[in-house]
Amino acid sequence: MTLACPFGTHRVLEPAGALPQGAKRLDNRMEIHSNEILVDCETLNIDSASFTQIRQEAGDDKGRIAQIMLDIVKQRGKHHNPVTGSGGMFIGTVKAIGDSLQGQRDLNVGDRIASLVSLTLTPLVIESIEAIHLDTAQVDIKGQAVLFESGIYAVLPPDLPQKLALAALDVAGAPAQTAKLVRPGGTVLIVGAGGKSGSLCLHEAKKRAGVSGTVIAMDYGAAAVKRIEQLELADVILDLDATKPVECLRALQGATGGGLADLTINCVNIPQTEMTSILCTRDGGTVYFFSMATSFTAAALGAEGVGKDVNMLIGNGYTKNHAEITLQVLRENPRLRQQFMEIYA
Repeated sequence: MTLACPFGTHRVLEPAGALPQGAKRLDNRMEIHSNEILVDCETLNIDSASFTQIRQEAGDDKGRIAQIMLDIVKQRGKHHNPVTGSGGMFIGTVKAIGDSLQGQRDLNVGDRIASLVSLTLTPLVIESIEAIHLDTAQVDIKGQAVLFESGIYAVLPPDLPQKLALAALDVAGAPAQTAKLVRPGGTVLIVGAGGKSGSLCLHEAKKRAGVSGTVIAMDYGAAAVKRIEQLELADVILDLDATKPVECLRALQGATGGGLADLTINCVNIPQTEMTSILCTRDGGTVYFFSMATSFTAAALGAEGVGKDVNMLIGNGYTKNHAEITLQVLRENPRLRQQFMEIYA
């Protein structure tokens, strides 16, 4: 086995000099180098924005969805949606560990792991698609993937069902970043609070803002509102279409006596919600765009256009200890865990 670039640049076929995430095409041959890990994949958790786009393109036809996914991997050597630019993550069983990594990590052949790096940079082969779960964005496959030396992962915990852990770990950056950003006594708005990442963020927001803080949940539709109500984490719930920023601003001000959020967390899986997040945040406040449907051009130019001086953060899917923080949320919150069990397990 030969030692390769720890970041995976040796797998990039096009363009030369790119990192794997930004590459158009990767070498997805499954013969590993001495600092790579080979995994037999069982389930892909497709990024919400990506899966929503694929479903819309396929008209919810599972055969078409499967074909679109297979075509993406065939063309790119990875599951990197060319429309949304996003991917997802996988769970699987470690098949082989390169010689130079053996003994350096708490990992063994046969361990079941969840990848904590995006499918947009992961060499992947899909031999067959076994099942597509429309409600959870999870796709059961037979296939293999390669993790680079720099790639992070989590050994699946024994106390949580695997697909439950996968669903949570797919969005682990969101609640972990929320835990870092929320201040005691602050007003926190979560846009898309009824979804997977949004509900995890609700828990951390309520926990960190404390009894003197205010947590506002915004989502659209009776089903999402019902999920939020069941969690009993939001002080205010707004049933609003986040693609209509002025309506959302007026509703927020009406519910808070004219106040705005100190921190807004955007977890929506559709485009054109940037301005709702920006308008609903006070000058000097922070907007955390976790959603991969975000247009950062729209956010930057839109904030300029309405004269809003807000700090805008890109939704980095990684922060220190994010996997541990996110799994702990499910352990701490029985209502949230039960909701995840009903949807994902």
